[in-house]
Parts: sequence; structure tokens; C-alpha cells
Amino acid sequence: MRIEEEYKKIGYFWLPGNEEKNIPGILSISDGGKIELEIAGLFDESAKSFLQNINIDRIIGHVEHDGLVTLDNCFYIKKSFPFGGISKSKIFVHRMLSGAAWDQNEAVTFNTFSFAVDCLDEWIGSSGINVDHDWKGKTATISYNPPEKISFILDNGMKLEICCTYTLPCFPSLKEAKITQRDYFKLESEELHDLNDFKAVAFKITHLMCFAMDDVVAMKNVSATSCEIPRDLGDGKQDSVPIKIYYQSIPYSEKVPKRDSHDMLFNYGAIKDKAHQVFNNWINAYEYLSPAFGLYFSTKMGARKYLDGKFLAFAQGLEIFHRSTSDEKLMEPEVFESLLSTVLAVCPDDHIDWLKGRLMQGNEINLRKRLKRLIEPFKEHLGTSEERNKFIRKIVDMRNYLTHYNENLEGEFVKERNLYILCLKMAFILNLHFLNVIGFTVNEVKKIVKNCEPLKRKLQKN
Repeated sequence: MRIEEEYKKIGYFWLPGNEEKNIPGILSISDGGKIELEIAGLFDESAKSFLQNINIDRIIGHVEHDGLVTLDNCFYIKKSFPFGGISKSKIFVHRMLSGAAWDQNEAVTFNTFSFAVDCLDEWIGSSGINVDHDWKGKTATISYNPPEKISFILDNGMKLEICCTYTLPCFPSLKEAKITQRDYFKLESEELHDLNDFKAVAFKITHLMCFAMDDVVAMKNVSATSCEIPRDLGDGKQDSVPIKIYYQSIPYSEKVPKRDSHDMLFNYGAIKDKAHQVFNNWINAYEYLSPAFGLYFSTKMGARKYLDGKFLAFAQGLEIFHRSTSDEKLMEPEVFESLLSTVLAVCPDDHIDWLKGRLMQGNEINLRKRLKRLIEPFKEHLGTSEERNKFIRKIVDMRNYLTHYNENLEGEFVKERNLYILCLKMAFILNLHFLNVIGFTVNEVKKIVKNCEPLKRKLQKN
């Protein structure tokens, strides 16, 4: 989670139902969403509590400017017992809800969940700001008309909206007139949902933005509302209290990305006529492609520090993708079962378990064939038949070398520069299939390749 401004606030904190025993402390949140609470002493100063590492399900606090906060899933990372003096203890907090307090076992549920991601304004590419210049008269007129909300229903029953928040010039303004617009996503449901339900969908949407922008973008400015937490606006009007939410969400990178439309695989303009289909296809794809997605994004987010680790992630990602989207086998299941029975019937009893283990995956096609099937729809981008076969052979030999360290394959070890290019091309193949999964036809994908600089760079030859 991106924390754009330093968060460090003083307050008083207590355990639910024990408000009379509040403890002063400092609540801090660093960029990335890491939350820590430093308190004077301990919530339970018994000797037993000091010696045991007891987790704290929930802490309530009241901090400057923000008022009530709820801290969930906490544990001590430093304990100091006050032997007649002042001591400080430090607590790690998994999740913070700012704006209300929940009881000890009360479920945290909401109707809406709003969040932005890095570079979302550039991805949406829509502005309500208009500037008319009169160069001869040396005048300019600035007007603002907020863009209309974009909304559609997700297959899980939630509504997804693409909205914007904006600020207008303050009055009186003698030297400056400033209008700002920021886009964000909003998930909405008439029924109350557990916070984790919203977080799971937001996680998948954030990953879609990472894929679309071909970079690691982080979630930020997260808030939620519940019909059970109203506030009075006066004149008999009510709305829901906005609850700010902080946690260590992923994906995240310390470096704030900068992306323009030409740096992206696709922007909103490219999917606006089928945005409903794209978002639903991506979210639903996690039911069967979650391992492949995880391996691909692990290479983007720094989880694989070394090139050979990235290569293995791509190779495994390609294999899993094909396994998840194809039921192709070497032979018909009935034929294989018959062959298996015949082989096992003549096997000595002492070796049957060993042979069963060897033959368990005997009807699976090998990596070489899976790669060939994945390349086939987009083969025109990967050279001649000879070049493609050489490319596939390199992947298979390299995977076998790094997995089994077979001395016979040692001479096939690809040099670092060539290995880097190999990884780029493997990422390229996954990118094209991900585009296909979310609703781009094969012909539409081919058009994207011709005009997309990030994809062109992944096809570099040397």
C-alpha cells in the first residue's frame, strides 16, 4: 500500500471493554503500509504476560486529528517491563481502521470499498478540465465538468465504479487557480460484506492494473463505508462515515512508477467498449490461473532476485498456464489406463509402488509440446520455424539444467545476456495469452503487438 504522506500520531490506546485503562502511545504507518504502535508499558503488566508472546486480537485507540481507530491482529515485537520506571513496548499491527471502533468479536463489514492505484489517472486518460485560450486577447478560460461515473456489475454481485474526486479553486484567490482530479475504483454492494471479501477483489483488480501498465503499481487511498455506521449531515440527511483503511497490501514497490499511455500494454480507452467483460474475465480467471498469475507477478515484484530464478518462474508459469487451459494428453484416457494395467500386471510386487509413482504423470505431454502449443497462435512474432524450435529447445534444456543440474546439459547453459532475452520472450508469450484470457481476440492481440512499445521491447534479438 502506498502511503504518500508520513503518518505518525499521538493517542491513547486500550483493549476493547477496558477503556478506563488507556495507555499513551504513538501510532505510525510507513510507506508500504507497515503499522506499528509504540506504547508506554504493556496492556497486561503481569509477569505471565511479559514472559509469553500473546497475540492481541484488537486494540482501540483515539488519536490526534483522526479520532477513533481500531487496530486488528496485533502482536508484540518488543516488550519492556516497567521496573519502577518508564518503559516502552512496540506492537506490530496487521490492519488499521480509522474513524470508528469495533467491539472485541464484532465482524468488520462494509457496503463500499474505494481505492486508487499508482498511475490510474494516466490509465483512465479522462479529464473534465477544459482550457480555452484567446492568444490575441491574452486571456484564458478554464472550466471543469466532472466526467461521468463508469459502472458495471461484476459476476460476484458487486458493482464496480470508476469515479473521480476533485478540488476546485478556493476563494478568494489572487495569484493561483488550481483544479485537481483524481480517479479511483469503488466496489459497492447492497449487502454487507466482510472486509476481506472486498480486499480479495481489490487485490485482483490491482494486479490487472499491474498487467495493463506493465509495471508494479500499488494500492493507495483506501476507504470503506457501512450503512451501520451513519453520520448526521443536518436537515434530516444522513450518509455513512468514511473509514480509512491501512494494511500491507501487495503488490507494492518502493519506487513510485511513472507510466504514460505509450508505456502500457493497454489503457482504458482500448477496452472501454468491453470493460465489463475484461474486468470479469480477469477476476474469474483467478479460479484456474492463480498459480500462473502468481509466478508471473513474482518476477515483476522483486520476489525473484536472480535471473535463473526468474527464468524458472516463467518456465513453470508457462507450463501451469497450459495445464490450466488445456486437457491435452498423450493418448486417450481409456487407452492409457489399459496400458497402465498391462504394465503393472507384469511388475514384481516389490516394485509396484515405485512404478506407480513413475507412471502417475505418464499421460501428460512434456514441456516442449506445451510450449509449442502456447506459441502456435502467435508464432509469426517469434521468427521462423527453425528459430522457434531453437527457442523452445533453449527453454527446455535450461529448465532441465537448473532443475536437475544434469552434467550432460551443462554446455547448454545460456549466458546471462541471452538468458535475459529468453526471459523477455517468455514474458511476451504469457502477456499475449493473458490478453486473450481477458477478452482480446487473437487478431486484436496481434494489432496490440504492432503498436505496443513494451511488447516490442520484449522481442529484442540481442
